[in-house]
Amino acid sequence: MKKLSFFAFLFLFHLLSFGQNRPKYIFFMIGDGMGLNQVNLTEIYLAAQEDRNTVFPLVFSTFPHATFATSYSLSHGVTDSAAGGTALAVGKKTKNGVLSMDSTGSESYTSIAYAAKKAGMKVGITTSVSIDHATPASFYANQSSRSKYYEIGQDILKSGFDFFAGSGFLSPTKNAKKEEVPSLFPQFEKAGYQLAYGLEGYQNLKDKGKKTILMNSKGTDPESLKFAIDQQKGDLNLREITDAAITSLTKDNDKGFFLMVEGGKIDWSSHANDATTTIREVLDFNEAVKSAYAFYLKHPEETLIIVTADHETGGIAVGNGGSRLNTKLLSHQKVSLGELSKEVSALRLAGREVSWQEMKDLLSKKLGLFGSVKVSQEEEDLLFKIYEKSFVKHEDETIKSLYATDEKLAATAIQLLNKAGSIAWASNNHSAAYIPVFAIGAGAQSFSHKMENVDIPKKVAAAAGLDF
Repeated sequence: MKKLSFFAFLFLFHLLSFGQNRPKYIFFMIGDGMGLNQVNLTEIYLAAQEDRNTVFPLVFSTFPHATFATSYSLSHGVTDSAAGGTALAVGKKTKNGVLSMDSTGSESYTSIAYAAKKAGMKVGITTSVSIDHATPASFYANQSSRSKYYEIGQDILKSGFDFFAGSGFLSPTKNAKKEEVPSLFPQFEKAGYQLAYGLEGYQNLKDKGKKTILMNSKGTDPESLKFAIDQQKGDLNLREITDAAITSLTKDNDKGFFLMVEGGKIDWSSHANDATTTIREVLDFNEAVKSAYAFYLKHPEETLIIVTADHETGGIAVGNGGSRLNTKLLSHQKVSLGELSKEVSALRLAGREVSWQEMKDLLSKKLGLFGSVKVSQEEEDLLFKIYEKSFVKHEDETIKSLYATDEKLAATAIQLLNKAGSIAWASNNHSAAYIPVFAIGAGAQSFSHKMENVDIPKKVAAAAGLDF
């Protein structure tokens, strides 16, 4: 009986250790700044459009495995995207501002993307912001500062990764010392990368299996794609980038792939405390996850999808005093704070008198204020005082967040809509909130307990059998 028990134990150990499928296709999807409340707000908002007191789940929140993780860095209780991205990429904590190196900037760490490449998998790094931004850079670059954009871009050359995509590059011709240096783009081409601009440019590529760098159309902002709420037909979006990545990484490839996808502007809109734009960015990120999930449905035994975040931004709260939520009101917002600010600024600089009524009409058209969204006399007085300073006295009234400087009138109007829509914010910066983790597919069962953010790539690597 003892022998039987021992052999039974060995059999069970064999099943548990080796019987589970290893993922051949890995999607590592990061909503930058996407805390659990950004997800919750979006689900509540969707239900509210049908006057339902419930939540309408996103694709990734229906995944069978879900947990949460820490986000603190080695140096601070509140991380930045460099340290947060590093934790997710290399499985080690570092200090804020550092990319995949130790806190002194002297020792380089190897990311899970490099481990996947070493194992023979194709590798893709994609984002809705610039390719050299902190989170995507954490997976391919090793730099002592996230601000070394030119040097980060050069690290693409050493990576040999197969597919990169995003809005562009922030400093392709100037190094960290602000010196003029040879452009990155000829260096990319010399290293074997084909450059594609816009979705049409990608579609026109003859060999989509060749190493590729996909950027936004020439003449557009290299810093980021447009916010989803502002996008028009023909504007490049994150789902199109994800689809392109899948097309390129699966062409002539039987070894599998590792694809990192970042929804980078959830963070940006949260820095601006722009709730409606944040909702639209989460929904845009969810569209990219839909593409990954559609791939999973075709290869359920060979695919692992992880959806997580590097940190939460803004300390957003759903509910600001009352028991009844009014998130449906947020649907009256038609443009991002940035675009509204541009319209206010254009009026201010138009060289003509702009009446208060004209300004109220603009806020009604773009935000629903003074129409579907009620504005108290006290709130109108607040807006009027800002209008008076900006349009009558011609004083500079602006508000600065991490990624933008906006007209104070536009920002205050958004704040009033947030308040009416039951939303409160703790700050314009990152918070120490837990980050959500959702998983489906081969190896997803490992994501079942509270963990450190550094555990996430370790568990992915263990599931895939990567040397990491």
